[in-house]
Amino acid sequence: MDITSRASSIGTLADDTRRALYDHISAQPEPVSREAAASAVGIPSHMARFHLDKLVEAGLLETEFRRLSGRTGPGAGRPSKLYRRASGTISVSLPERRYDLVGHVLAGAIERAAEGADLAESVAIVAREEGLRIAAEAAGTADAEGGLQRASAVLATQGYEPQGDDVALTLANCPFDSLARDHTALVCSANLALVGGILEGLGCSELHACAEPHEGQCCVAVRPA
Repeated sequence: MDITSRASSIGTLADDTRRALYDHISAQPEPVSREAAASAVGIPSHMARFHLDKLVEAGLLETEFRRLSGRTGPGAGRPSKLYRRASGTISVSLPERRYDLVGHVLAGAIERAAEGADLAESVAIVAREEGLRIAAEAAGTADAEGGLQRASAVLATQGYEPQGDDVALTLANCPFDSLARDHTALVCSANLALVGGILEGLGCSELHACAEPHEGQCCVAVRPA
């Protein structure tokens, strides 16, 4: 889900009725039927159905089907459609930040270091592996011709805001901004290995991730190898 889709999902809650339904369902320990949700917020069942389906479309709620009576077999009746809060997390930041991504990398590096590996080396290894994973997941969609175009397309999905020409890319946004400012050496080394892993995973052997710190933008650039 890109940042536009995430913003749209959160915008769905701007409607007071949908927010009331979402808040009620989120507060329940068990999935809630349409009728129960409608009664809780004081609206007709048919109106609740419309708003609940919009919340499902936005990825804020999930559904399941279950017979509330607990009976099974012939005569038990049709299963009821139940709603629960979606298991995923939706957040929006402008410019885009990916603290979840760098957190995953650093946690993996700490686990390796706890087993006796060198921390700096572990950060580079885990970040490269994460870059390879990102490239592999993007393989079906990053179909632009030319390595630079493929790299730009994938880096854009991670919040880097790539800018450039036919030769190189600068990355206008640092997805790890506040962490990079407070822990520059650690986070920037992870960032360099991550971008390098993406390029490697995309098969862009003609390109190289370069450390180029600049105020107000990412410390990595992509240039010819």
